Amino acid sequence: MTDRESISYEQARDELAGVVRRLEAGGLTLEQSLDLWERGEKLAAICAEWLDGARARLTSAMAARDTTDQDPGDQGKNGTAQNAPF
Repeated sequence: MTDRESISYEQARDELAGVVRRLEAGGLTLEQSLDLWERGEKLAAICAEWLDGARARLTSAMAARDTTDQDPGDQGKNGTAQNAPF
């Protein structure tokens, strides 16, 4: 199981926001700061994976829609019929 499968995008994003708040607030030891930084990096990578996956799914769905919506003999680039009399 990858990290992406174990935590949702929303959970990772919210936890990352909390990590940033804690780091910005200060008052942590160096070790605590480093641990939080490492967790933040991991969470940011998980968010990026989710977003990349969503982008790929959208691109795929749009490409599939475009290939099924267009019949080369009937439509031009703008979706109008090419064989129209006017």
